[in-house]
Amino acid sequence: MNPLAEELNAVLDETVAGRMLSDPGRRLFFPRGIISQSAEAKKTARINATIGMAYEKNRPLILSAIAGRLPDLRPEESVMYAPTAGLEELRAAWKKDMVLKNPSLKGKKFSLPVVVPGITAGISYAADLFLNQNQTILAGDPRWDNYDLIFHERLNGTVKPVSFFPATGKAGGLDLSALKKALREEAKTGSIRLILNFPHNPSGYTPSKAEADSIAALIREAAEGGADVLVLCDDAYFGLFYEEGTIRESLFGIFSELHERVLAVKIDGPTKEDYVWGFRIAFLSFASAGLSENHYEALVKKLMGVIRSSVSCSNTAAQYLTLKAMNDVNTKKEKEHCYKLLQSRYRAVRRFVAENHSPPGLEVLPFNSGYFMTFRCTRFSAEKLRRKLLEKGIGTIALGDLYLRVTFAAVDEGEIPDLYGTIYQTAAEIS
Repeated sequence: MNPLAEELNAVLDETVAGRMLSDPGRRLFFPRGIISQSAEAKKTARINATIGMAYEKNRPLILSAIAGRLPDLRPEESVMYAPTAGLEELRAAWKKDMVLKNPSLKGKKFSLPVVVPGITAGISYAADLFLNQNQTILAGDPRWDNYDLIFHERLNGTVKPVSFFPATGKAGGLDLSALKKALREEAKTGSIRLILNFPHNPSGYTPSKAEADSIAALIREAAEGGADVLVLCDDAYFGLFYEEGTIRESLFGIFSELHERVLAVKIDGPTKEDYVWGFRIAFLSFASAGLSENHYEALVKKLMGVIRSSVSCSNTAAQYLTLKAMNDVNTKKEKEHCYKLLQSRYRAVRRFVAENHSPPGLEVLPFNSGYFMTFRCTRFSAEKLRRKLLEKGIGTIALGDLYLRVTFAAVDEGEIPDLYGTIYQTAAEIS
């Protein structure tokens, strides 16, 4: 094993993070190679002949076709390599913003967020660090289908589904009994890996404060019983909370100092929060009651090793544009407009399902936030329903045979009655 990896492992070994590192996670490190040597030279060298970029008069070369379409960005902000962990100013700004959006983080210690190339990559990188082949990770059922591709197909781990909602006909809300059973069973192995996604994709559900406290209590119980717990908080749709009864911040804040055996990882970003889906940048942050700044620095270097060995760094222009948007006086007002637009669409869906009895075999799962709502199909295949809807010019997503996801965020409010009316009519025809 490389001595630099051994140095980082020695720092982490007596912590939950060290114990939960995967085999690749233990081998990973940030090399003292081209990137770090170039950073040293940038600070002190009179002539810098280190980085693989081309310059003229100390400025990166840039084509006019690129520069002319990015008039507000200097070449250093558009085509130059970004630091492996991301722009320091952006990382600091995002951390400050995290505390403002999540009051429970105030006064708590957590790592400086690292910039990664999208939330998908952030989840994948966390799995690289903490999931070995054949190890199990708990994930909700239903769930975003990319979890299976990341954890199972790519890393050969085992995704263990946990029923997210009670069986048909029971009261709405989370199936906390199923989560309790899964956590207690997994705790017998000595370690638990769990991914939580709120607002939830595909159902569009965010837990109440009482439900969030219950989840935290179950995780604390496992930790107090001697199990190490990794909780990945996939916060892709953070902030899109439409009902007062839901928790309005990330569970990362609750988990951050829950127990020294609990390691929380937050993956979030501007993708949905700032409506920049194609920017492909996100942030990954670590927190645990048992970790110090020294531990966070070691974890960040491990993560930088993942980044360096895959994409090298995240998109420079997207980082600068995100930073400029965060500092722009118009951003808050414009985001409020976007939020109200999506909330209005949510309300329109709520009205439809409240005023119309769903046909037999088509059950509305609880939803209160995010981009989506989902139907559970109990008398027919969701895929069959999807295909019938497509014949009528309606596009939806079937997740296996049981669930049909509808993205109301993508539909103008005036089209919602037609959309849902067609879904109900088609379901009635095939039930």
